[in-house]
Amino acid sequence: MSKPRIGWIGLGHMGRPMATNLLKAGYALTVYNRTRATAEALGVAIADSPAALARGADVVITMVADDASQEAVLFGPDGVAAGTRPGQTVINMGTISPILSRSVAERLDARGVAVLDAPVSGSVKPATDGTLVILVGGDAAAVAACRPIFDVLGKRTFHFGGHGQGATAKLAINMVLGTMLQALAEAVVFGEATGLDRDILLDMIAETPCAAPILTLKSQSLRRRDYPAVFPLKHMAKDVRLALAAAGGVEIPAARTVSASFDAAERQGLGEQDVMAIIKLLEGTAADRG
Repeated sequence: MSKPRIGWIGLGHMGRPMATNLLKAGYALTVYNRTRATAEALGVAIADSPAALARGADVVITMVADDASQEAVLFGPDGVAAGTRPGQTVINMGTISPILSRSVAERLDARGVAVLDAPVSGSVKPATDGTLVILVGGDAAAVAACRPIFDVLGKRTFHFGGHGQGATAKLAINMVLGTMLQALAEAVVFGEATGLDRDILLDMIAETPCAAPILTLKSQSLRRRDYPAVFPLKHMAKDVRLALAAAGGVEIPAARTVSASFDAAERQGLGEQDVMAIIKLLEGTAADRG
């Protein structure tokens, strides 16, 4: 069976290596990106609009930053929806709200288009290595049809159920990540304020039951005191806000506290730096109180 033609939208930190892996796996790829120069560097066909991209694709994959961007590329002027036809599949692999995920599915289903929300857990290195974890919501038949694509991009795919459930699962895992990274930053600030050496403290954490791959990875930037964006802080702030909005009456007090911290860091201009730059907010608070 021939591989489906893929239209890819969004070539940011994550989108570019993911699209590259599909290209290496032999998929015919057409891309659309707001910054055309980024698309040109990939060396594949470039669509002039999301609608034009959809007209030439069997599967359209979006990897954009937030609800507003997703709504725009799908339903804005000359958006994907204008170029769809029955039998196509649209997959969102970015982190958006479960509410929008379900709304997208409802609107595109009316056009005969299958929809999956399939955000990923992992950062740039897993995206490059093809070892992301893929969290999917949508019809089981559509998931099965797209599994070969997911197998190129990730090491494991979890199907959580209907539309919006993949998006909800992504918010759940990012609640855990945000809380862990906030705690790591607080431990370092606390340790240094009470006379502990940062490097030795981080060495110790790596040898305890607290050790986790994400903490080991982020400890490197803490040691350097340098926070180039791998996962921008603004995205974590957005994701925890989405989790709070999706929680309804469920009590998630740790997430509420973490959300306030990341929102404050974003207001202080740290949003474009890596998520681990949250320590700068805490160091400033500690200095003010000292």
